[in-house]
Amino acid sequence: MGLVSLDDARAHVLDRVWGVPPYETVPLAEAVGRVAATRVLAEEAVPPFDNSAMDGYAVRSADTARVPAVLRAVGTTLAGQAAAAEVASGEVVRIMTGAPVPPGADAVVPIEKVEVLDEGGAIRLTSPAIVGEHVRRAGDDIQVGDPVLMAGTVVSPGHLGVLATVGVGEVEVVRRPRVGVLSTGDELVTGGGPLAAGQIRDSNRIALLALVDAAGGEAVDLGLAPDDAEAITKALLHGVSTCDVVLTSGGVSMGDVDLVKEVLDLLGDMRWMQVAIRPAKPFAFGLVDRVPVFGLPGNPVSSVVSFELFARPAIRRLCGLPENQLDRPYPAAIAVDGLPRRPDGKVHFVRVRVIVGADGRLEARSAGDQGSHHLTALAAANGLAVLPDGDGVEPGSPVDVLLIGDL
Repeated sequence: MGLVSLDDARAHVLDRVWGVPPYETVPLAEAVGRVAATRVLAEEAVPPFDNSAMDGYAVRSADTARVPAVLRAVGTTLAGQAAAAEVASGEVVRIMTGAPVPPGADAVVPIEKVEVLDEGGAIRLTSPAIVGEHVRRAGDDIQVGDPVLMAGTVVSPGHLGVLATVGVGEVEVVRRPRVGVLSTGDELVTGGGPLAAGQIRDSNRIALLALVDAAGGEAVDLGLAPDDAEAITKALLHGVSTCDVVLTSGGVSMGDVDLVKEVLDLLGDMRWMQVAIRPAKPFAFGLVDRVPVFGLPGNPVSSVVSFELFARPAIRRLCGLPENQLDRPYPAAIAVDGLPRRPDGKVHFVRVRVIVGADGRLEARSAGDQGSHHLTALAAANGLAVLPDGDGVEPGSPVDVLLIGDL
């Protein structure tokens, strides 16, 4: 079978991952990062009443038209209290930030701009107050009926603040897709202790579960199945019956005689591909009972790269995210030391460490050995430099980088 281009492989996946995602109602504390399912309108104004933006004195601006003006202090209003009685001509009320502006007053004079007289019983002003000065008007930020959250919006901490301030305690969001991760193989073990001959520890499953969670899905550990057709069939059927997506790793190479491949071919409509990329060339995708199933390669780095390129955008689409948020950012960086490669008909994804240089531009350097089994370079990397087929990138030349971590 010939190589399949990266674009064609991605299109094959995304063309089959569709449908209206289900909704659920969650408390605000659980809504961050989720996609709003419905529009939310404010049922309250913000602020709900005229209030002071400063500690100072609520005054009638007309009383300060001629300065200096001496005005009598007739009370104090604190935040959380009802407004003081109406301010009559020649009077002022001591007021704290956030406290209701009393009737009659139309401005607030900051405390530092007044001279306090008669032990607080009066004040002297030497400059006139302006109508509305330091007063936050009711509804100045939000009015009743204003939309405070639109459907399709990714809920941020700022949205939570707005929703809370208008009295909304829960919000309808797109349900996180349940993504099951299954490992198979007699050679795999979990936990510590000495390894028997031929055994290796299962690292893919724990990494993929973390990647699912970071992508916005609800990670479901489907466990480790031995090389037994009945056990693998049982695990996969359990996965597709309880999850929205299933991920497996290993056994997807064209030459493999693998029970996972045999079982998946019996259960669903799978396509087994050799994608023109390195690492992560072998890849499988299909539907089992209309549930997307991803067959990721078994090498640890290949499994992660394949997830990033194929599974992550599909999961994020099922999270309800817009098309421009399915992939991670692809900024340009400077390959400080160069990133050489040999022509082989594939796009290479090289693990790099990206930093912000002294001139503000991003700089990328190799994170270490690039073998598909070299996990330490993956752990050190926060980006994958994208190298088209050819001889690589010369030192100091630009290169596109798929960011997989923080700068």
